[in-house]
Amino acid sequence: MERRDIPIDQFHYDPAQLREHWLVLCAGDFEAGAFNTMTISWGSYGQIWNKMFFQVFVRPTRYTFEFMEKYGTFTLNAFEPKYKPALSIIGSKSGRNGNKIAEAGLTPMVSRVVAAPCFKEASLVIECRKMYWQDLEHAHFLDPSIEGNYPKKDYHRMYFGEIVHVSRV
Repeated sequence: MERRDIPIDQFHYDPAQLREHWLVLCAGDFEAGAFNTMTISWGSYGQIWNKMFFQVFVRPTRYTFEFMEKYGTFTLNAFEPKYKPALSIIGSKSGRNGNKIAEAGLTPMVSRVVAAPCFKEASLVIECRKMYWQDLEHAHFLDPSIEGNYPKKDYHRMYFGEIVHVSRV
């Protein structure tokens, strides 16, 4: 099926969907063959600095973190429910130890605007350019229960990505 571009000012995403419908974050450079991917179930979407953005969180222990740090762009890919088993592979295995993308049966492809790849099977692709990052500081947690998400003290780094392109199948 052909991808249709969605004007950014007409795009809307409800981040509450992340609880049940993970997105696949992909960072790196498709042309260079250097990229990795992971599922995300935390994030936010909105407007800051007069730019539409998606905010994602990546632990420094994740292999994808290296690609988020090295490259300036990332994609967020949404899939139909039939891809849940593939997303489970993406979310449970590390790209350090093998080709989890191939094992999941997903097909990386060139994105329309950014260097990071998207996936042929994705029903929605959000292309982002990094514009800000910050490490979460446990001393700033006002709710003590949040600390329970970090038994290994591996606090996430958050990235704000300006949405530069959106397409849907």
